[in-house]
Amino acid sequence: MFHSLSTRQQQQQQPQTLVVENGDSHLVESKTPESQNSDCFTESPVESMPPMISPLTRPGKRPERQQADTELKDRFAKLLLGEDMSGGGKGVSSALALSNAITNLAASIFGEQTKLQPMPQDRQARWKKEIEWLLSVTDHIVEFVPSQQTSKDGVCTEIMVTRQRGDLLMNIPALRKLDAMLIDTLDNFRGHNEFYYVSRDSEEGKQASNARSNDKWWLPPVKVPPGGLSEPARKMLYFQKDSVTQVQKAAMAINAQVLSEMAIPESYIDSLPKNGRSSLGDSIYKSITEEWFDPAQFLSMLDLSTEHKVLDLKNRIEASVVIWKRKLHLKDNKSSWGSAVSLGKRELFEERAETILILLKQKFPGLPQSSLDISKIQFNKDVGQAVLESYSRILESLAYTVMSRIEDVLYTDSLAQKQALLAEADAGRTSETDSESAGSSHSGEETEKLDPHYSKTLLDFMGWSDNSSKGGDKPTKSPSLTPKKLSYLEKLENFNGFRSPKDRH
Repeated sequence: MFHSLSTRQQQQQQPQTLVVENGDSHLVESKTPESQNSDCFTESPVESMPPMISPLTRPGKRPERQQADTELKDRFAKLLLGEDMSGGGKGVSSALALSNAITNLAASIFGEQTKLQPMPQDRQARWKKEIEWLLSVTDHIVEFVPSQQTSKDGVCTEIMVTRQRGDLLMNIPALRKLDAMLIDTLDNFRGHNEFYYVSRDSEEGKQASNARSNDKWWLPPVKVPPGGLSEPARKMLYFQKDSVTQVQKAAMAINAQVLSEMAIPESYIDSLPKNGRSSLGDSIYKSITEEWFDPAQFLSMLDLSTEHKVLDLKNRIEASVVIWKRKLHLKDNKSSWGSAVSLGKRELFEERAETILILLKQKFPGLPQSSLDISKIQFNKDVGQAVLESYSRILESLAYTVMSRIEDVLYTDSLAQKQALLAEADAGRTSETDSESAGSSHSGEETEKLDPHYSKTLLDFMGWSDNSSKGGDKPTKSPSLTPKKLSYLEKLENFNGFRSPKDRH
């Protein structure tokens, strides 16, 4: 600063002063030292700099990026404090806070996916930004692994280096891939106008109501063309359904694996009965412990008509599995957990119960979490497992929702096809009946007009012919005047096109 000041003084040995005379301004030279000093101070860099204005003095003009970063810092602080901003130490664990944050983010972004349509760009950008921010926590969950380091002298030394934990290193990229596949699936429905949605209160919505839509009264009804969807559109829907099904299965497998690795809380164990029979009940316990056991037949014999009954059965079976596993690890036969059942039979019962749990999850993919799952998530302390469980759970839920919306469109398409085929069959029957009646009434009149000597006999009137003159002993079977008419059901059986399409699943 001083160097620039001295240089400027040397260059301005003859300073100029602004003088105003008779309303006109002109520059004059000033050689007094006082004027030189005053000019130097007025032109100093410090005085010539524009005044610094704090962003806080300009309300409403804060950059959006700075505001977004501040919000992210506030949320991160909330996670560190366990959702307790008071600082009183009454918050939940960091793992549960992070799990709740991912769940709440998915609920605010996706909500209830009521239609097959692409996500808006702003919501999609927000989802990608905030989920990456939440997943960035897992980059710092590392473990030590052995590695080799070679020095300049060529000496190879074994050292320990840090690497992301094995389960996170394998599952986080897979879940990100599944996430991108689901968003791409929704984007694939951009520009498809063969099916559309109508308001439930409108006239079209009331006419479009059917048995499937009555079960889901909160969803807008789907409308398709009168003859159903075109073949390319139908193939595209089936392809997207298969793709989403694979995504759901992959997310379900990751979620089940993570939940199985979580520790069972002691509070859940204390709430269990002493044996598996008390947890299952006599009838279910007897069915599982029989010598011959078929899990599919076992489920068919139970009443699984409501979601509450299915969830109650799942809670009972999971409790019995925990009891049997705990007894397998206890060596003291005098313990209160002891039982007269042998270890081999207990392992067999446990395997059967786990098979039932797998079938229940496959048959009812949208089933809520069981008591054991809720207890594991609530008391889990592992941040990495919390991220994997919550991320895979929301992807599984989103995949199930998208698949349900695709099935709604396919179901409406099958109804439209069936109605079109029935209308076509009815029109064909009406036209055949009219043509046959008209042909039979005009055939006799045309014959009489062509042959004036034509006269009807009894045989002709009945449609029989006299074969005795041709040497026949017996008259042949009377030929029918009209071809054999097929019934409506026979037409449906003979022509494949009249058959209603079957559900693929």
